[in-house]
Amino acid sequence: MEGYPVYERFHSWQGEGLHWGKSAFFIRLHGCPVHCPWCDSAGTWHPDHKPDSIVKMNPDELADEAFMACPEIVVITGGEPAIHNLQNLAYQLKSRNLPVHLETCGAFPVNGEIDWITISPKWASPPIEETLERADEYKIIVEDETSIEKWSEALTLKEEDIPVWLHPEWSKSQDPSVLHAITSWVKENGPPFRAGFQTHKLYFADQSDDRSLPEASLSHLPD
Repeated sequence: MEGYPVYERFHSWQGEGLHWGKSAFFIRLHGCPVHCPWCDSAGTWHPDHKPDSIVKMNPDELADEAFMACPEIVVITGGEPAIHNLQNLAYQLKSRNLPVHLETCGAFPVNGEIDWITISPKWASPPIEETLERADEYKIIVEDETSIEKWSEALTLKEEDIPVWLHPEWSKSQDPSVLHAITSWVKENGPPFRAGFQTHKLYFADQSDDRSLPEASLSHLPD
């Protein structure tokens, strides 16, 4: 059976988006061609942060481990998880009555039966129409005060009828100009825009599971 390169898998709770606060089992897969300079999952792709060995697990093993955690949802993330064929993994999870969520940049076709898709678009690999049509929510990473306007124009976000979350890039999570830009945009535009935050980080929620690995932010790298 197909093996998936797994960076980490752990039980925490969803700290972002419409499913905020739900018990969640995260499966973080290796590999990402986007290479965001502020990536906090750098171990999934960056040569300076990759672990010495990469565990490959078959979907049955992963689904069993997720099932034993008794989560409300399972979140497949990365890296960029959609570079992998997720059909078998999604099938095994759903056969155990586990709702399957996916977090992706949207630049690649999504294989498999996924219940909820969050698209967090990146300029280096813009989302494709095929994946945009399957989106249930957007997560826009606000790097500076111009980010929201740029993405709103590029993806015509004002016309969306699904939530568009505005998250400060974590290294800017206390930057007054970034926070003010989000606040002003939400107040002036209303739906579909919503202010967002990576609240699980405030709780150190992921680190409560020993299987979770330390984050490695690349905010020091040039664009």
